[in-house]
Amino acid sequence: MAPPRHLVPRARALSVIYEDDALVVLDKPAGLVVHPAPGHWDDTLLNALVARGTTLTGGQSGRPGIVHRLDKDTSGLLVVAKTEVAHRALAGALGRRQIERHYAALIWGHVRGQLDIDAPVARHPKDRKRMAVLATGRRAESRVRHVARFPVCDLVHVALVTGRTHQIRVHLAHVGHPIVGDPTYGHGGARRVTGSQRPVAEAIERTTPRQALHAASLRFIHPVTGSPVQFRSEWPEDLRGALAAASNEEHFLDRTDALAYLRFFEA
Repeated sequence: MAPPRHLVPRARALSVIYEDDALVVLDKPAGLVVHPAPGHWDDTLLNALVARGTTLTGGQSGRPGIVHRLDKDTSGLLVVAKTEVAHRALAGALGRRQIERHYAALIWGHVRGQLDIDAPVARHPKDRKRMAVLATGRRAESRVRHVARFPVCDLVHVALVTGRTHQIRVHLAHVGHPIVGDPTYGHGGARRVTGSQRPVAEAIERTTPRQALHAASLRFIHPVTGSPVQFRSEWPEDLRGALAAASNEEHFLDRTDALAYLRFFEA
């Protein structure tokens, strides 16, 4: 089925963090597809933006304004261009790696200090819906930094150097630390944990409704003013239970500042 020529307005609540004549920064919820694609032609973030009267230009056909994307079940910060000038400038900055994107992830196992992952990513040869680390893939680099250690999990800070499809999920699984709740790259999830800690891992998995990955920080040069701008998004409410279970600290169920509390933003 071919994509629609025009975006059909589909109203839904959006969390707008910042907006001006050139761009809009949103905090995307999990479960929302960014742009029309098979199975989601009229219920995407772009459809919702059109419904609220947001003018969008630039980008590929059917994807006006799109500078970068987030997976359907990844939450967090996303910038969308409203003008051709803004789109060209932001797309160019992204290509030059001048847009800083930082993610919070809850992963199985433990990492020490900083882990640089430089491994090419390509479409999986047997499953076109998945990606994989393959020698024939495009260069992909992620920088992982430990933030907090829990009995069977770590909360980590991931900085994207490149931005391939599913890059963080594939990279973390590749080095043996898949994201908690990831149905595609989880490599067994709680079953990875053996011995007396298995019940702890199972409790974490029960409280994790989707992949525990959140785009928490976004920094770039404004395409019109030339001034640096930075936006932050706290650990989302639907993943607070996972953080509480992983840390065995019930106060995380009510904390609206969990990432700041854990010094995530002090990078």
